[in-house]
Amino acid sequence: QVQLVESGGGLVQAGGSLRLSCTASGSIFSFNAMGWFRQVPGKQRVMVAYTQTGRMTNYADSVKGRFTISRDNAKNTVYLQMNSLKPEDTAVYYCAVGDGGMDYWGKGTPVTVSS
Repeated sequence: QVQLVESGGGLVQAGGSLRLSCTASGSIFSFNAMGWFRQVPGKQRVMVAYTQTGRMTNYADSVKGRFTISRDNAKNTVYLQMNSLKPEDTAVYYCAVGDGGMDYWGKGTPVTVSS
């Protein structure tokens, strides 16, 4: 069983940057898929960034060119670098890893972007 803990969220002004981290209790080396998702109250959770070994990385249209997903297997950590943040990026952000599908999820970290 892998547990994921997100961190790095908080309050930031529009135009600013944050880097979210997702640290796993075990090795993430064997997982070929990882992703970041976000959810606002009353709406469904949506994909922000998703990558799978040997395939292209996908980003939501709304974050292309501003967000970057990456992983550090040695640190068992997945990152989401978020630049040029906008108020509409405000949400709770979740990371997930798995083998193709998202098998393990974190509990989320809130991000608030003020205008």
